[in-house]
Amino acid sequence: MIISHSIVCKIVLNSHSIVGDEGGFAPNIQENKEGLELLKTAIAKAGYTGKLFALKIIMDVAASEFYNNDDNTYDLNFKEENNDGSQKISGDSLKNVYKSCATDYPIVTIEDPFDQDDWEHYAKMTSEIGEQVQFVGDDLLVTNPKVIMGAKLPNLNCLALYFTIYQVNQIGSVTESIEAVKMSKRAGWGVMASHRSVETEDTIIADLSVGLATGQIQTGAPCRSERLAQYNHVDGNVFQHTQLKMRNLTKYDFSYHTQLKMRISQSILPKFKATQYAGQGERKNYPVVSS
Repeated sequence: MIISHSIVCKIVLNSHSIVGDEGGFAPNIQENKEGLELLKTAIAKAGYTGKLFALKIIMDVAASEFYNNDDNTYDLNFKEENNDGSQKISGDSLKNVYKSCATDYPIVTIEDPFDQDDWEHYAKMTSEIGEQVQFVGDDLLVTNPKVIMGAKLPNLNCLALYFTIYQVNQIGSVTESIEAVKMSKRAGWGVMASHRSVETEDTIIADLSVGLATGQIQTGAPCRSERLAQYNHVDGNVFQHTQLKMRNLTKYDFSYHTQLKMRISQSILPKFKATQYAGQGERKNYPVVSS
């Protein structure tokens, strides 16, 4: 369900259609909640506030980008160089900001709300509003089975399976990412297949999402061809060929998984080697999935 371009431009962007790397609108705003207010207004004007076709908001905070290790604070004004530090807040204060946002706006998911090593506030957050909002661990879990195994977050709702075709740079191999999905499901977590900031028109992300029965996928705004390719593939070819029904998305489809492994091993992965993710220390070169 997409809000029309004309409505967004008129309400949100004052007729200036500026987009970011992933195709999303980039309005000129001065304050964090201003963006949420614009989205809330646009959703209401477009008529998608009912129970049947309601649009919700997902926030990707990437809080590690503005976390200060020296004093364990979060700088909400980090993009302004040499700022006076007046907008630095504690983890508890940031938690309260999210709780306020979840009350005032139709937020359904928050991704990376705290620093990747701030397990304390992740635990507090999920225990307080985990039933209301889905929390996604991207930087927190880095699609890494070892990190997932050590996570002490029983209320974490979702692992973000970030994957890219030509730069498998978060965990290093499809083998490990599949194991991360299986491990997350055993822990009772959801899984979200996702793009990266730089993408291609190859539809392997859509294949992974359906083959691993993630139930959720995000591949950017429906503005650029490399983003639309994923949505169209999920909407059309994938469901037609596999005859999957929405009610079965929570089940692991081993037959499609086998086909997926064959496609990956025969056409794509032999060209690449496992890589390292600098943010999480050294990674070994694990073997890729074979048929």
